[in-house]
Amino acid sequence: MKEMLSVEIWSMVQTSQGNAVLLRPRDLGIAVPIFIGQLEMQSILIGREGINPPRPLTHDLFLNMLHRLSLSLEKVEVHELKNNTFHARLVISGGRFSEEEPLIMDSRPSDALALAVRRRCPILVASPIVEQAGIPLDFFLDGLEEAEEHSPAGPVPPAEALSHETEKNRRLLEQLNRAVAAEEYELAAEIRDLLNQPDEPPRYP
Repeated sequence: MKEMLSVEIWSMVQTSQGNAVLLRPRDLGIAVPIFIGQLEMQSILIGREGINPPRPLTHDLFLNMLHRLSLSLEKVEVHELKNNTFHARLVISGGRFSEEEPLIMDSRPSDALALAVRRRCPILVASPIVEQAGIPLDFFLDGLEEAEEHSPAGPVPPAEALSHETEKNRRLLEQLNRAVAAEEYELAAEIRDLLNQPDEPPRYP
């Protein structure tokens, strides 16, 4: 059985490649980026800030329906990363469903997160996903800043702006951002490993 790690929504960012939610395992300096749609990001933000719209949004309606049926969302789990696609599920109890034998429903991660922030319930991610898709926070945030400031066809940042990075790390960070934006997490994991081994020069084909 896969170990499930408790995570928090550490940040939500907009990049030239799209919107991403960063899930950070507690006490770890890494985050798992999941790219989501604009409407889903807005719904997560609304739920996270506790905003009550005049009429229920889709995620509010779903939770209202669960409540009317005496069911409760206990937690959400991002349990699989297959073919560069994240898979999530809802764990629901109440009625004839118990915590030991809950109702499990498949869900898109974006919908699961939008429900979790409203319910204030735990968000869990399988440890193999964290190992495969987790990106060090410093590297990921530096890369996002560069992605926002420089288009793919734009100029390379001046060397003085990268005084805290080696030229090798700069190139790897660019590759890391492209891999994450394209949701090529296996490639991103390989680049991340290179970044974590500064004394071993990368081998290029």
